[in-house]
Amino acid sequence: MHLTVVVPTLNARDRLATSLDALAEHAPDAEIVVVNGPSSDGTSGMVRNHPAPDVLVELSERNLNTARNAGIAAADGDIVAFVSQDSRIEAGWTETVVGVIEDGADVVTGPVHRCVDGGVTTESLETASIGPRSIRYFDGGNVAFTRSTIETLDGFDQHLHTGAARDAAHRLAGMDVTVEWEPGMVVLRQETDDAIHRIGEDELPTILGLKYHSLGYRLGKNYGLRGRSVTSALGHLIEEATDEGWNVFRGETRASAWVATGRSVLTNLLKGTQDGLSARMKDRSPTRNPHGVSAGSHPPVATYSL
Repeated sequence: MHLTVVVPTLNARDRLATSLDALAEHAPDAEIVVVNGPSSDGTSGMVRNHPAPDVLVELSERNLNTARNAGIAAADGDIVAFVSQDSRIEAGWTETVVGVIEDGADVVTGPVHRCVDGGVTTESLETASIGPRSIRYFDGGNVAFTRSTIETLDGFDQHLHTGAARDAAHRLAGMDVTVEWEPGMVVLRQETDDAIHRIGEDELPTILGLKYHSLGYRLGKNYGLRGRSVTSALGHLIEEATDEGWNVFRGETRASAWVATGRSVLTNLLKGTQDGLSARMKDRSPTRNPHGVSAGSHPPVATYSL
């Protein structure tokens, strides 16, 4: 089976070069598609001169999920994988991806080793249950799909700035598609997430705002106002409020800041839920993705074969 690796990027030339070096070493036969947002740091020139990429897609849109979807549209492989601009695949990554898919898996993910002072951290499979639905989450910068699965999913939801991989995990669970976890599918990552620096100044201003807008949106879109989705949202709110409350008690945060944070969290959660319910009405199919690849809302500025 032919593998395509999609690497979305924005203003990360040096880190991207390191990621591409690893792909050249450990996935020499894969098609590499780099999707470049409106970078201003010379990323396009570096990609053109690097031996790994086969396709360069240029976008005017900063949204990470628009970039992912543009990569899906440009990919030729039977398997479509995603690697973040800050990640280096390790030895055995390609063989694991192809082998697991050939054995019948629809989606496969694996651990992300994050660089920290003095070493690296790692992670295990994260799961959740909402009603009868069992969700197996994956990292959007280390995941691979069969082409038929990613096309049925219609890619990622471009309404979201962050949390679209978690949204996709909920949708996959609703379609009875299992996400396989393979310890050999390892990437080493320097940064945590490149979503925040993609946000415009006139958009959601805080990390918590992004987090809770996304939470409300994916719960509203995938489950409506069912009791278990409301309970899940309330659980997150209570946890956040408790953590901040202890910070106030210890004198690390002012009470006024706690109130302001709570107001921001609640406002964004409610707005996200409203947007999610609207999206649920627009797409009543199991795909639940009115803002996917097929929407074609942000076509590429240019696509180059390298």
